[in-house]
Amino acid sequence: MTSLDLPQLLALSAAIGWASGLRLYLVVLLIGLAGYLGWVQLPGGLQLLAHPVVIAASGFMVFIEFFADKIPGLDSLWDMVHTAIRIPAGAALAAGVFGADHAVMAVVAALLGGSFAATAHVAKATTRAAINTSPEPFSNVGASLVEDTMVPAGLWLAVAHPLVFAVLFIAVLVLSVWLIRKSWRFLRALFGRVARIFSGQPDPGVVSAFQFKKDPPEDTPHV
Repeated sequence: MTSLDLPQLLALSAAIGWASGLRLYLVVLLIGLAGYLGWVQLPGGLQLLAHPVVIAASGFMVFIEFFADKIPGLDSLWDMVHTAIRIPAGAALAAGVFGADHAVMAVVAALLGGSFAATAHVAKATTRAAINTSPEPFSNVGASLVEDTMVPAGLWLAVAHPLVFAVLFIAVLVLSVWLIRKSWRFLRALFGRVARIFSGQPDPGVVSAFQFKKDPPEDTPHV
């Protein structure tokens, strides 16, 4: 059974917090299985996850979430409901890496873990909402499968290669912030157009296109 040193504990705490914002139940299942099967010596604050009842319950929820997350529209509703679940759970699980024996580190881990979970959750929710505006479902399923892969890969990397994880983790955080900004701008513009349409106001995009057809520029060739 592998015991974790301080760099591994720090990396695992960050990975758990971040991954909980994407796939909370998968995090609980993987950590629990790792402890139950003796792959990793879990810290005291996470040993409860290795209980067979917790493993069974998290496994059932992983099954439900796997399909719910790949149905356009339902995935955004699922994300909305889990806003109040993933972030505090990510903070609690990140703190559990250090437990009551290291109270100061546990508080710091809770604060950072909750922040990482919030960043991952908001990036996921806004990006998937933007993807759902597309009529084809393949990009939605593809994004969901990428998230399914990133969670176990991130947890494994945190334990096996914590320094490599740290570098990639910073890159992922930067990418997440960029995705939040881009997706939020797109959604805000989309919601603005929809609101104008339902309020009876003209859509600027449609008006511009109509005006172009009605009064083309002088250098536009006439057919």
